[in-house]
Amino acid sequence: MIVQKIPVSILGATGTVGQKFVRLLAAHPWFEIASVAASAQSAGKRYGEVVRWRESTPLPERIAAMTVQAADPGIPGRITFSAIEAEIAGQVEQAFARAGAYVVTNTKTHRMEPDVPLLVPEVNPGHLDLLPRQQRERGWSGGIVANPNCSTAGLVLGVAPLHQAFGIEKIFVATMQAVSGAGYPGVASLDALGNVIPYIGGEEEKLEQETAKILGSFTAGAVDPAGLVTSAHTNRVPVVDGHLEVVSLGFGRRVSPEEAIAALEGFRAPVDVAALPSTPARPVEYDARPDRPQSRLDLDRGAGMTVTVGRLRRCPLLDLRLVLLSHNTVRGAAGAAIQNAELLVQRGYVAR
Repeated sequence: MIVQKIPVSILGATGTVGQKFVRLLAAHPWFEIASVAASAQSAGKRYGEVVRWRESTPLPERIAAMTVQAADPGIPGRITFSAIEAEIAGQVEQAFARAGAYVVTNTKTHRMEPDVPLLVPEVNPGHLDLLPRQQRERGWSGGIVANPNCSTAGLVLGVAPLHQAFGIEKIFVATMQAVSGAGYPGVASLDALGNVIPYIGGEEEKLEQETAKILGSFTAGAVDPAGLVTSAHTNRVPVVDGHLEVVSLGFGRRVSPEEAIAALEGFRAPVDVAALPSTPARPVEYDARPDRPQSRLDLDRGAGMTVTVGRLRRCPLLDLRLVLLSHNTVRGAAGAAIQNAELLVQRGYVAR
């Protein structure tokens, strides 16, 4: 039980993911927002004056009244949530970790570095044990923990029960990704409306590389990537929130749809991960209705932290095919980072 809330800071607090951090942390049982930071143009001004608030709930008055800080080490917060641009994230996040903060980042910059945990807590919580190596080798008193790309987060959680039960060897995935994944203002309306854009820069590579790292095993202080091959096609579609992915899977043996559905329905988080405030009771839900999941109807299951899987059936090219849906700015961004921070506390890296 957290007796006194842990102070946290948010870097990039005025952006789309930064605002999601503010909303999700405003009434968090363990954490309290102690500072918000953004660009030099916003620093020194009230948060409520500079943010173009896009969330559906009102901006909390206490946060609106906060003075925006520059993104420099020393601002209040033992945990730092980072939603800053990848172009500047490297130096900034490393400076905070060097100064003793635990940085939980949503940016791509450090994800594939061998000493940085890339976490989906229900799937690979043991990878957090990379932190002592990171601190020892880099001389940091803090550390950096990353959550995956928004499309990877949904894919990995949705197929992890099947990988754990049967061992996936091949993945084919085609995504239909919401415009909110591009940030704000993001994709121009005349490009997005009534259209599908079959290219998202760097996204296919992230899916292919991050999936193997997250599903890999942790041995002798290092992550051994999973021995699977992923082929990804990524597309931007005119949906506000929610990444829908159509997936085909190949296994080392023939797996029946009935076996796979049983594995999905029986999947639960490890005991200590299940106790985290952000972990849903059912991280993966299987919906047997033939036309589900749908972005409009299923996006907010588990407060946006549940991945919904449906249409699981045989695949004539590989073994099985399915459809999955995840909330890209919650499970795929701010919510995932907050859950990672909770795991840092649960496992004793950050004192309660």
